[in-house]
Amino acid sequence: MKYFPFFIVALTVFLSTGANNLRGQTWNFVKEKDGIKIFTRTEPNSSLKASKGEVTFKANLEKVNLLVGDAKNIDWWDKNISSVKVLNFERNKNIQYYIVYSVSWPLTNRDLALEALISTDPVTGVRTVLAKPLLKVVPEKKDLVRIKKYWQKWTVQPLENGFVHVTLEGFIDPTGNVPSWLFNLFVTETPYNALHALRTRALSDKPAIK
Repeated sequence: MKYFPFFIVALTVFLSTGANNLRGQTWNFVKEKDGIKIFTRTEPNSSLKASKGEVTFKANLEKVNLLVGDAKNIDWWDKNISSVKVLNFERNKNIQYYIVYSVSWPLTNRDLALEALISTDPVTGVRTVLAKPLLKVVPEKKDLVRIKKYWQKWTVQPLENGFVHVTLEGFIDPTGNVPSWLFNLFVTETPYNALHALRTRALSDKPAIK
């Protein structure tokens, strides 16, 4: 997941984002780059924005599904993630992660414990990976800032002729003294970087681990 988001230029590109349905909020189109469409919207009770990206490409559906929501396939994740520990894994059902992000000085490194619930519609074949913070499972550490406000949603929709449509929605509050105006300037990088990395990995010759 991920790709999880930012705090000041560097962090804004480092953390990848999270998911729940926001009542009454609509996505506002921001830009399209390399075939990836990016949107933002206001997060309720926050000055920070949520972001969304979507892209369509031709790829093996099984491989894409293994890359999105499988604990064995995280090699395409953000390189600024310094460590990932899988706390629990039930294939196609549930994954619990503990993640540490390395960020540039003077910022303090962040960590995040999360749970991703995985489901696939038996009729449409649409795969959904919905992530939220996993609280009170991993003790907080003095040298790390714990991310507690977070959600992320991946949706993989199979289309005709071997195409897939992938959507990533998410929100992350980096916590700490990060100006909201600065965070919002770079929030669109989160879905773009994650979807670009996913597409590149899915179209590569390297197989996904089953």
